[in-house]
Amino acid sequence: MKIAVREASIEDARLIADLTRKSWAGKCPPTAQGHRDTWVNVNEDLHNGGAFILTVDDIPAGSLRWAPLDEDDHIWKIRRLGLIPAFCGKKLSQHLIEAIIHHAQLCEINELRLYLHLYLEPLTSLYEAYGFELAPEIEFSTRNTLEPPPIMMRKVLDI
Repeated sequence: MKIAVREASIEDARLIADLTRKSWAGKCPPTAQGHRDTWVNVNEDLHNGGAFILTVDDIPAGSLRWAPLDEDDHIWKIRRLGLIPAFCGKKLSQHLIEAIIHHAQLCEINELRLYLHLYLEPLTSLYEAYGFELAPEIEFSTRNTLEPPPIMMRKVLDI
C-alpha cells in the first residue's frame, strides 16, 4: 500500500465534502453535521484553517480539517477526521493525526483540541496514544443541544 497525506487546496473542497459524507455514513447519527457537508462549508473551513487528504494507492481515502479557535489563533481545533468505509480498520487515521501534530508544531501552535461524540468514545485511546488528554473543563460552545455533551480532548504542543 502506498500511503500519502497532502495538504488540501481550495480546489479540493468538493472532494473533502464527499469524503466526509461517505466516511460518516452509517457510523454517525443522522443529526451529525458531517452528513450535510457541502463544498461551500469546506471552502470556508479551508479559508479559515486547512485540511489534509489521505490517499492510499492514489485513491482518496479520508480527510481531516483544522481551524484556529476564534478566541486564540494559537490553538487549533481538529475537525471532521474520517475515512471512507473501504479503508476503515487499517490503522490509517494515525497518518492524519501525525500530519496535523507535525504541521501544528511547524506553525508554532500551542495546543490542539478535538471533541468526540459519545458514540466515538472508543477512539479516546487512539488520541491518548498521541498525547491527547481528556479535558472536561473545556466547553464546546457550538454543540447540538439535542445530543449529550461531547468528550473534549487536548494536546499541548512543545514548540
